[in-house]
Amino acid sequence: MHLELPRSIRPAGAAGTTATEEGRAFFQERLSIFGLCLFVLAGASWVLLALAYWFGSEGLDEHSPLSPGGLLHLTNALLAGGLWYATRREKRSGLQLHALDAGASLALVAVWGLTGASLPVAIGGFVALLSFTLGTLARAIVVPSTAWRTLAIGVVGAGMLVLFTVWHAGPSRSVLGGAIATTCWALSATTIATLASHTIFGLRREVQKARVLGQYTLEVKIGSGGMGDVWRASHALLRRPTAIKLLAQGRLDDKAIARFEREVQLTARLTHPNTVSIYDYGRTRDGVFYYAMELLDGIDLEQLVREHGPQPAERVIHLLLQLCGALAEAHELGLVHRDVKPQNVLLCPRKNDQEYTKLLDFGLVKTLHPHPESGLTEAALTGVNTLAGTPLYMSPEAIQAPDSVDARSDLYALGVVAWYLLVGHPPFEANSIIEVCGQHLHAVPRRPSVALRSSVPSDLEDIVLACLEKRPEDRPPSARELRRQLEACELEQRWTTERSMDWWRTRANSIPVSEPPPSTSQTLALDLTAREQTGAPEQAVRAS
Repeated sequence: MHLELPRSIRPAGAAGTTATEEGRAFFQERLSIFGLCLFVLAGASWVLLALAYWFGSEGLDEHSPLSPGGLLHLTNALLAGGLWYATRREKRSGLQLHALDAGASLALVAVWGLTGASLPVAIGGFVALLSFTLGTLARAIVVPSTAWRTLAIGVVGAGMLVLFTVWHAGPSRSVLGGAIATTCWALSATTIATLASHTIFGLRREVQKARVLGQYTLEVKIGSGGMGDVWRASHALLRRPTAIKLLAQGRLDDKAIARFEREVQLTARLTHPNTVSIYDYGRTRDGVFYYAMELLDGIDLEQLVREHGPQPAERVIHLLLQLCGALAEAHELGLVHRDVKPQNVLLCPRKNDQEYTKLLDFGLVKTLHPHPESGLTEAALTGVNTLAGTPLYMSPEAIQAPDSVDARSDLYALGVVAWYLLVGHPPFEANSIIEVCGQHLHAVPRRPSVALRSSVPSDLEDIVLACLEKRPEDRPPSARELRRQLEACELEQRWTTERSMDWWRTRANSIPVSEPPPSTSQTLALDLTAREQTGAPEQAVRAS
């Protein structure tokens, strides 16, 4: 399934400041900030006016904070404070927010006009016009607004200001000149504010456009993989939370594109419930490759162990059984994952049922089937001459002879994952990649109970150590056979639905699940062909 998705969905805010929930929330937040800023400024100036009156010399009576001008100044502060209070916490609809925006803006213009009318004619018009100019520009800068909306509010406000000017000047020969001057300056301020809204709102729209891929809108980055970044996104029509994986910028050569498309095509063939589901994939008109997959809430197994330590044997078996099912399907389709590790296994809660795992990131998947339609050989796509994987979880044959890797290499990595879950750290650790690889090739792993200094079911230990055998033929022959052996383990108790629900209820709230923490291990891609040609390997390490 290869979709060239049309860019027909307008970004949040393109059709209006409250066209989406994200736009509505942002509009309310900025409107609240606008009210707070005016409240603080007007309130502070009224307090200074009061201090000047109370502690100043005689002759300041006309500047009393309780004079008509002073009370109007206080009204200005209270009106802005009311706008801030109305938008501070309670969720408002888009219609309510637009009404508050227009109503508060025009009410402030009325207060500014009355304030000017309370002062002598010589300075009253100037004070009202200055307040209007500063307030209109402040709204255009702080509050997200279309140019037409800013223009409409500005024109109505300017008309109100002119009426106040005429009323304040009264029947005099200069009233026409004052009205014309006020009109010119007020419309100038409105024009500048309209241009500001057009520029700022347009920039926000362009930013939103850059975050739209076909019918998906990117919301927040939640992680990175070997081939690119992963974003939380939403579908424009289905309103379904989705994870979008983007091909990393700078890797858009033919080989990278072919591998990226191949990854999603192969993963889409997998339907096991413990394998991440692929919805669709596409390529934008800007040349960005992406695919959409199910968005999962949970934690990866590395975070589980780091936050909560070694896991009980019954829970380890419960998780391994699910992973065996996912790997069995992949292996029977001729696919080898090649990067099974705790960071690529997500643990998810599920209401009224057991927790479940999801196997992620098939970016290094290998298959022996040809792909003539890609124009590239299987060696070029999967890198059979490339040492690929995460050193802490790589099998001996993946280090010595990457082209000979088969399904049993995944079972070795799964054994390392099981050892890690039981003990709390990998069986082989060192200060360099070379030392870790050397231990995978030659060192004999300890029994988990010895490393943990605690009891571990012996039959489970035997299975884990069998997976960690150096020779592939000494390991379980298949994921299905490994699952059968795990099901036969004798346990004093099982990881039941009740225990699972209790664990998530009492502990999961303390785990940050919105964005995974930085990984402590890296996936290695080492080009062995370069070593054969030049004697010096060319390697590229990518964050897992």
